[in-house]
Amino acid sequence: MKRLRDRVTAWLGDGLNAPLLLGAFALAAYSLLAGSSYSLRLMSVAGVYALLTLGYQFIFGQAGALSLAQGTFFGCGAYVTGILGSQLGWGFSATFPLSLLAPVLLAGLVAAPVLRLESHYFALATLGIGQVMLLIAVHWQVVTGGANGLAGIPGIVLFGATLPRGLPLLATIWGIVAFAALFARLLTCGAWGLAFTVVREDPLAAAASGIDAAALRFAAFLLSALYAGAAGALYVHTILVVSPEVLEFPVMVAVLTMAVIGGRARIAGAILGAVLLVHLPEWLRFVGGTYLVAYGGALLFFIVLAPDGLVGAAELLLARLRPARPGVPPAAIALPPRVACAPVLAIDDLAKSFGGIAAVAGVSLSIAPGEIVGLIGPNGSGKTTLVNLVTGLYRPDRGAVRLGERALAGLPPAAIARAGIGRTFQNGNSLEAMSALDSVATARLAVGAALAFRRVLRPVASRRTLALARGEAMHCLELLGVAAVAMQRCRALPYGTRRRVEIARALALQPAVLLLDEPAAGLDGAEQDDLARRLGELAQGGIAILVIEHNMDFLMGLAQRIVCLDRGRVLAVGTPAAIRRDPDVLTAYLGAAPGQPA
Repeated sequence: MKRLRDRVTAWLGDGLNAPLLLGAFALAAYSLLAGSSYSLRLMSVAGVYALLTLGYQFIFGQAGALSLAQGTFFGCGAYVTGILGSQLGWGFSATFPLSLLAPVLLAGLVAAPVLRLESHYFALATLGIGQVMLLIAVHWQVVTGGANGLAGIPGIVLFGATLPRGLPLLATIWGIVAFAALFARLLTCGAWGLAFTVVREDPLAAAASGIDAAALRFAAFLLSALYAGAAGALYVHTILVVSPEVLEFPVMVAVLTMAVIGGRARIAGAILGAVLLVHLPEWLRFVGGTYLVAYGGALLFFIVLAPDGLVGAAELLLARLRPARPGVPPAAIALPPRVACAPVLAIDDLAKSFGGIAAVAGVSLSIAPGEIVGLIGPNGSGKTTLVNLVTGLYRPDRGAVRLGERALAGLPPAAIARAGIGRTFQNGNSLEAMSALDSVATARLAVGAALAFRRVLRPVASRRTLALARGEAMHCLELLGVAAVAMQRCRALPYGTRRRVEIARALALQPAVLLLDEPAAGLDGAEQDDLARRLGELAQGGIAILVIEHNMDFLMGLAQRIVCLDRGRVLAVGTPAAIRRDPDVLTAYLGAAPGQPA
């Protein structure tokens, strides 16, 4: 009993949990004391929109994609219930599952073409889906009732009894909202939550960490449709009429506004935004005919005052008033032995052109296990392009890349990362909103396939998997000498330390090959010497390392072999001493004329 009490006390003292719990009790008390049937109906509609917004947070808040199809899925669920209930007389037990299924099937059907798009192209494509569905609803009058819609939809029947409108209906809707919120929390509090954060913050870092962003966005799209279908069905049972209004653009605008006002990635934000925006027009009616102007002004005020949503603003205020103490880092757990294979990277005649300009023009090289190879060349010589080709960010025009016996050319970046190639980026990818520990742990989770849907639905297994991944991430941070900053946010770390954290994240993939793009940037002399020593130790463990670097003092003492590129071609290959004396390298890159010391 004491253990349970201690857990409850700790939970109440964590962040906004206590105020949010009080808010939930206040919401329940308001519903019980509201009295009028209109107030109860308004609160029921708020519950419907809370459910709709919870679903929208998967694709918009978690995955970071501006979908404009949530209103379409909402209308699809509403029409399934409306048509089957009014025209065929089907009850809630039959129509509700089908109202969940139909939007999910629609989302799966359109996902293949639209999820390939990015930014505003994705938004416009999803908006187009809604317009097609609206036209079908208006013109297929025999089935949908056309512009007039359908009436006579039966109420919810549970266990043979019709659920009365008012408080029983309200309790049922909000009970479903509570279950949906708990399910959303279960999905996003562990491995998926970390992966979504990486995908949302930096898609390139997600790919380099082995996270399949496309699969996550697909799952988020289907989940958003599932929630929207449930909301549409409950909406129809609340107002007992379905019409094309449920498919019109104002529904989408409303749910988008609720997500932004409440907090786009916060479950409590979806509920707060829905309750606030459903009731706000009623609260502002005292201003008379200008209440819509006041409503718009209030929304603008909220957006300017709290760009991260009201819940996000409350979290920020709480952090300033009561700064959170960094948690205790977990004990380091050594990475399991890598599966034995031939970890040799072989690049054969790789070429890539952009607009007729050959960025890489037939480069061939190989890296043996335990070898450190330096890659140098003037700016624009194709060094980073070569790494992007190897890691799948670019598709080569010709040539092959092999890791041992496995061909890599044409594979998606996440698959190449999981195959055993870790990389860092020239400008760094430190995932500023995450702790150093969790930014590394995401790579361990991706490699261990902990993001699989079946594992996420097992909370105990998910927590254990996450704890194991964090312990292994701690080991990677120790190997790079940055374990002391494990619990700090990456945004608070010095630039050089963030670069080491990024290397630790690449190391968490258990790579056969590490591709490092200017790893010494931002480090002083002592830090460069320490990094060189640690990279040498990694190479002694069998990892092949390719280092792009302009700091020749750092590279010459680190690499056993150096490859010099110029204009997309291999200019010279040799030991550091041989490269220093090579006349072509001296002329093209090292800035010294032949015969002069480099």
